[in-house]
Amino acid sequence: MSALPTFAPQELALLCDSLDQTELGLLWVDAQARIRHANSRFQQWSVPAAHLHECFAELSQQRWQSLLRQPGGRQQVMNVSLLMASGALRTFELRFMPAAAANEALTLMVLTPLEERSGQAAIGAVQREVLEAVALGRPLAAVMDLLCRRVEAMAPELMCSVLEVDQQGRLHPLAAPSLPASYSQALDGLQIGPSVGSCGTAAWRRSPVEVQDIATDPLWADFSALALSYGLAACWSTPILLTPERVGATFALYYREPRAVAIFHRRMVEACTQLCRVALMHQENQRQIERLAYYDGVTGLANRTLFGERARQSLQMAARMDTPVAMLLLDIDRFKTINDSLGHQAGDEVLAEVARRLGACLRDTDTLARLGGDEFVALLPSCGASDAAQVADKLIESLKPALKLSSEVMASLSASIGISIYPDDGQDLEQLLKHADIAMYEAKRAGRACARFFLRAMNQALAERLTLETALRRALSSQGLSLHFQPKLRLIDEALVGVEALLRWTDAELGAVPPDRFIPVAEECGLINALDAWVLEAACTQLAAWQRAGLAVPGVAVNVSPMRFYQDDVAAHVRHLLHLHELDAKQLTLEVTERLMLDDNQRSLRQLAALHAMGVQLSVDDFGTGYSSLSYLKRLPVSELKLDKSFVRDLEIDPDDRALASAVIGIGRSLGLAVVAEGVETTGQRQVLMDAGCPIAQGYGLARPMSAEALEVWLSSRPAARAEAAR
Repeated sequence: MSALPTFAPQELALLCDSLDQTELGLLWVDAQARIRHANSRFQQWSVPAAHLHECFAELSQQRWQSLLRQPGGRQQVMNVSLLMASGALRTFELRFMPAAAANEALTLMVLTPLEERSGQAAIGAVQREVLEAVALGRPLAAVMDLLCRRVEAMAPELMCSVLEVDQQGRLHPLAAPSLPASYSQALDGLQIGPSVGSCGTAAWRRSPVEVQDIATDPLWADFSALALSYGLAACWSTPILLTPERVGATFALYYREPRAVAIFHRRMVEACTQLCRVALMHQENQRQIERLAYYDGVTGLANRTLFGERARQSLQMAARMDTPVAMLLLDIDRFKTINDSLGHQAGDEVLAEVARRLGACLRDTDTLARLGGDEFVALLPSCGASDAAQVADKLIESLKPALKLSSEVMASLSASIGISIYPDDGQDLEQLLKHADIAMYEAKRAGRACARFFLRAMNQALAERLTLETALRRALSSQGLSLHFQPKLRLIDEALVGVEALLRWTDAELGAVPPDRFIPVAEECGLINALDAWVLEAACTQLAAWQRAGLAVPGVAVNVSPMRFYQDDVAAHVRHLLHLHELDAKQLTLEVTERLMLDDNQRSLRQLAALHAMGVQLSVDDFGTGYSSLSYLKRLPVSELKLDKSFVRDLEIDPDDRALASAVIGIGRSLGLAVVAEGVETTGQRQVLMDAGCPIAQGYGLARPMSAEALEVWLSSRPAARAEAAR
């Protein structure tokens, strides 16, 4: 304790009100050892006295005066016997700082019962022991049991109880070592409320409740018979608040006879409630750490770490029992498009809903986890290939209903699933995951929204795909790509109206790699945007070079993937290239898919509008192959339709293809749009198209794709009149 001060008489009145009700005995005495003021606690203890020697008989008045007048005195600490009002003597610890004799200030004396000081020491010992148990990570119930037992050892006249309060406001026993087990069981699951005994009411009020007589208190009306049958007569319960609004538990003292709570017991409870809060918060933090370590924050499913632990246990059990285990690896189709176009909040909504739907299809013994991104995995113990196929079908079917997002947008869901079976497809978790991943990519290649089992031949396909991806990355970074250009000709006179830029790749080891091999790989591994940007830049660079050389190339068309519109700013890139190469915007045509036109993605639509405002031409590639709705042709800034080669191939022999081609040409003519037929290879196809009124075509029958140098030679070999007509 720090040194005690002295007080001038005028200060005494200011202190009396604030200190009068303290649990310690306080005296203000002058230099003559006269008692000038005593607080209520001292007056309750002592016989009436005007001088110190009248209540502390061991020392005479002169001795007291001597102690109080010691010049430069140090703080005095002594044990004294106080003559109590009952006539008995009681030992106290007395502390005071002597004042100088000449000083009229009063000296404050503080008395503490020695048995109370030993009680404080006992409480301190309990605090240290309980905190050590928390720090060592002992279970919450064990910590609470330790606390209750130590409290009951300090005060054998009472019984301790700790009840946990769950998120739904129900009580659950944590510790009650001296209460009958059947009594605690009767409280388990009890809903807190305004009249639910001491504990249920304290939790509901979020404030302490002291009931001195259970038999008569209305808060115990519905429970008094239960408590009284176990000899419980009084109960004081204190809520343990984890936050101002959330009660984590209640700490209660029970008495065997009706009575008020003792002062020492109040001090114990004050310390115990703090210990309870520390233990509860520690458990809460541990649970949060466990959730972060083992569970996915978006879906609530097991994460990769927890899945790995459960999977290894399941595989060990399967090895002992000689039973199969199925692993289903699931990837949400086109999830990146949803995430990039609608935002991460929408993406999280989709992930959470997918987790819910998948979980509803599985057994309690199965494990569903999110490995990361849009990838989920299900582990099915005691499940062979036939049952796994049925489960995969159920999972795919569960995702078919469209999901209405909080933004009111409807999201279509589907997934591709790869399946591997223990032990045929792998002996450990790593092998099974690898092979399920290979099978999942085969499901995507097969058109998505389907499942595929792992086959040994897929290993070779995966190795080839990885080789292709590595080589493609190398080609992109080392200028290993090139462009070929296919002329677009006016059918009536074969005048050149433009060229389409086509990406070509010849690898030193792989040779010439066709686009239908490397474009899907680029889409899967995230290179498609970089390829698109490279093609656009190279095409604009070449067109500018031709323009400076005076070659009659009216314009160039470039394919742009929907993904680039979702993720990049295509309009800004085009604006930069046009300015850099001093090109007229009308010389550039961007070919896009119908899917992009119909996606109703605001980011894409803004970019299309910006491109149109610049004067860039927009062409719908493979028109008519994907959708039946034509309303977008009126709403969006389209300038050209490309008749897909699938409609052109059998024009000479298939009347249905001729009818479809004529319909597309008629739509273009009615809307004032140019129509370009793709894949024209024969004179007969060309004639049918001319008869139907198709103005422009391209294909091997007219001119093959060629390098920039070859195109220049091709141009120079054409009659000058045709080149002039194209200007």
